[in-house]
Amino acid sequence: MTPPHPSARLPHLTHLRNVKMARSAHAYVRGSTVQFYEWLHSQPGRRLPQGPSIWICGDCHAGNLGPTANTKGHIDIHIRDLDQAVIGNPAHDLVRLALSLATAARGSDLPGVTTARMLEEMMRGYEQAFEDKPDEAPPRPAQVKASMRSAVQRTWKNLARERIENARPTIPLGKHFWPLSRKENAAIKTLCASPEIHQLVTSLKGRSNDAEVELLDSAYWVKGCSSLGLLRYAVLLGVGDKADQEYCLIDIKEAAGAAAPRSARARMPRDNGKRVLEGALQLSPALGERMIATRMLDHGFFIRELLPQDMKLELDELSEIDAVHAAGYLARVVGIAHARQMDRASRKKWIADLQVSRSKQLDAPSWLWTSVVQLVGKHEEGYLNHCRRYALEN
Repeated sequence: MTPPHPSARLPHLTHLRNVKMARSAHAYVRGSTVQFYEWLHSQPGRRLPQGPSIWICGDCHAGNLGPTANTKGHIDIHIRDLDQAVIGNPAHDLVRLALSLATAARGSDLPGVTTARMLEEMMRGYEQAFEDKPDEAPPRPAQVKASMRSAVQRTWKNLARERIENARPTIPLGKHFWPLSRKENAAIKTLCASPEIHQLVTSLKGRSNDAEVELLDSAYWVKGCSSLGLLRYAVLLGVGDKADQEYCLIDIKEAAGAAAPRSARARMPRDNGKRVLEGALQLSPALGERMIATRMLDHGFFIRELLPQDMKLELDELSEIDAVHAAGYLARVVGIAHARQMDRASRKKWIADLQVSRSKQLDAPSWLWTSVVQLVGKHEEGYLNHCRRYALEN
């Protein structure tokens, strides 16, 4: 593929986004955050419980959880994408995760009864996170174990082959990386010479605070789905002396306004980059400590170094047992992120609120089941209409 000129990116990015969202119903769910909240709040009889105002992921689908390393190299499963993070209602994260899990189950051709069991296990896992000792984690499901094994074994060469298709210190232009404009090039050079970037890349375990940091290459990064169309850059840096230089890949991502509704009178940073950073520090401290926020090209950005251990959790071809176990485990990860922001009284009240509207037949709240049933239908309709438009355009 011949990369487009910087002034002609948008039509290509829009086409790529449409292609990705047409691949499957689950891919459509991941790329339709704005529609999710429009549909959620248009549902008849919608009565979600109103939880305490805390930082929520805002786009809590299964693909936004996965193995993440901290500055010392320790790896665990965390929320790993905080673009939509706001101070809001934690019930929104639960509905978003439940919809994602239900769609993944349908994609694996699992029966509807499995979806019911997944939501039951999801609520059990979430509520377990609010117990007095939430860090005593249960055994990891098979899918999570596989991701963790891969994460632990990954090296810079794995990251280079996956992200830049080249273990040498250059970023090859082509399908995933496009050329920069002169203005973008100058802005990135200025940014990479700043003390903030130096501190970011030298903060990881084993790097000297006095190490030299050199800009080796940079490009516009065609990555993600819902973020396609926003400004995003890949920057390759060299750390240390040239004789023993270590490479690192920096992800510079524009922070746009969040679609997730925020709580009334919630006090959050007005700058979107700082909002994402604060959300990360609250929900996934291991990731937030590896991030900075800045302004560049009149936009807010958040920046992090990508580590080989940072991986997306894929829930493809699930068995019934794996699907149920994964639902409980991932909900528990989200629950820990929520619970750490609440005092004991708030945790107790929130768990009591979640117990309302449960029947003897289904150990999941009726508001969650009803929301998921309605949203699965809406997303299926939206997905098929999206595919029809895409087919007509081509």
